[in-house]
Amino acid sequence: MKYKMILKIAVLTSILSSILSCTISKEPIRSENRNLPSSYLKSPDSSIANNIKWRNYFTDSILIALIDTALKNNQELNIILQEIEIAQNEIRAKKGEYLPFGNLVVGTGLDKVGKYTRNGAVEEGLEIKPGKQFPEPLGDLMVGALFSWELDVWKKLRNAKKSAVFKYLASVEGKNFMVTNLISEIASSYYELLTLDNQLEIIQRNIAIQNNALQIVNQQKDAARVTQLAVNRFEAQLLNTQNLQYEIRQQIIETENKINFLTARFPTPILRNSASFNSIVFSSLDSNVPSQLLENRPDIRQAEMELAATKLDVKVARANYYPSFRITAGAGIQAYHPAVLLSPESILFNILGDMVAPLINRNIITANYLSSRSSQIQAIHKYEKTILNAYLEVYNQLSSIQNYTSSYQTKSKEVEILLQSITISENLFKSARADYMEVLLTQREALESKIELIEIKRKQLIAEINIYRALGGGWN
Repeated sequence: MKYKMILKIAVLTSILSSILSCTISKEPIRSENRNLPSSYLKSPDSSIANNIKWRNYFTDSILIALIDTALKNNQELNIILQEIEIAQNEIRAKKGEYLPFGNLVVGTGLDKVGKYTRNGAVEEGLEIKPGKQFPEPLGDLMVGALFSWELDVWKKLRNAKKSAVFKYLASVEGKNFMVTNLISEIASSYYELLTLDNQLEIIQRNIAIQNNALQIVNQQKDAARVTQLAVNRFEAQLLNTQNLQYEIRQQIIETENKINFLTARFPTPILRNSASFNSIVFSSLDSNVPSQLLENRPDIRQAEMELAATKLDVKVARANYYPSFRITAGAGIQAYHPAVLLSPESILFNILGDMVAPLINRNIITANYLSSRSSQIQAIHKYEKTILNAYLEVYNQLSSIQNYTSSYQTKSKEVEILLQSITISENLFKSARADYMEVLLTQREALESKIELIEIKRKQLIAEINIYRALGGGWN
C-alpha cells in the first residue's frame, strides 16, 4: 500500500506540473525566411567562389606570404580559435550532464557523547560485541562510492548538448568568416599600398615635367617674352605638386602599419612590386546564383547554427516545467575500527529514486523560458539580416566591377589625350602661339587625371577582392 500511495502522488504531481506548464504562452514562433531573388543583376551563373582557393585567386607571392603570416599570428583570429576550444569543452560538459555521476568517498572521524545525555545513556547499556562496550571516543571510518543519475525523460539534457554542438559549429563558422575578412582586408591594404606607390611615382614624374617647364618659363622671361607673373605661377604649381607627395608618404606608412597590425608585427617595411599595377588581373570569377550564398557564406551558416541552437534552448527551457527524475545510490564499508572495516558486517548500500517538480513560485523558470523565446526571435531576425546583407554585398560589388571597368577604360583615354596635350601646349608656348596659362592648366589636368586613373584601378581591384569575399570565398 505504501508504494502504491507514493506512485499515485508521483503521477498526480507530474500531471499537475504538466497542466501548470500549459498556462505559459505556446504561441508558435514564425519560421525564418530563406527566400532569395533568382539572380544578381541580369546574369545568373553557377560558378562558386568558394571553389577557388585564395592562393589561386591572389597570385602575388608577396601578398600570399603576408596572408600566411596573418593566418598564423593574427591575435583576433587566435582569440576566436580559443573560443572554439571553449565551445568544444561546453559540448563535453553538456554530454556529461546526462551520464551517471560517480564519486569516491573516504571519511574518518571520532565521536564522544556526554554520559548524562540521551545518546550517552543509550550507549551505556549497549555492547558493540558480546561482552565489549562501545569504545570512547567512538571511531568512524568509511570508504564508499556515491552514484546519481538524472533520467532524461523530457530530452532536456540531450537537447542542451545538441544546442552546445550547434554553438560550437557556429563558432567554427565565425572563425571561417573571420579568415575571409582577414584575407580580404590584407589584400585590400596591399593593393592600397600599390596604389599609393603609383600615385607617388606619378607625382614625382610630374615634378620633373614641371621643373622643365619652369626652366623654359625662366628662359622666356630672360628673353622678355613673359613676365615674372608667369614664372611665379609655374613655381607655385611646382611647389603644390611637391607638397602632394608628403601626404601620400604618410598614407603609405599608415597602410604599411595596418598590414603589420593584421600580421601581428611591429613596424616593418612591406615589400611589394608596384611596376605592373595597371596590368593586375584576378582569376575569372563570375557571380553564382544567390541560393548558393546559403552554402558558401560562413556568416550565414554561423547565423543558421545559432538559430538552430536557440530553438533547442527553447525546448530545454520548457522542459524545466516538467518533473525531473533522479536515481541515487551508494555502496561501501563503514566501521568504528580499521580491524573490522573489511568484515562482511561493515558493508552498507542504499538506493533511492526521487521526482522533483516545480509547483509554486516558478518565476525563474518562466523568465528563462520567455527569454529563450525572445532569443530565438532575435536569431531569426539576425539570420534574415545576414542573408539580406550578403545578397546586397554581392549585388553592389558586381555593379562596382562593371562600372569601374568602364570608368577605367574612359579615364585611360582621357589620360592619353592629356599627356599628348602637355607636349603640344609646351611647343605652342615656345613658339608664342599659346598662353602660359594653357600650359599650367594642361599640366594640372594631366596630373589629376593620372592620379584619378590609379584610384579607379584601386577601386576596381578592391571590388574584385570584395566580390570574392562576398560570394563566400577565401575561408577554406
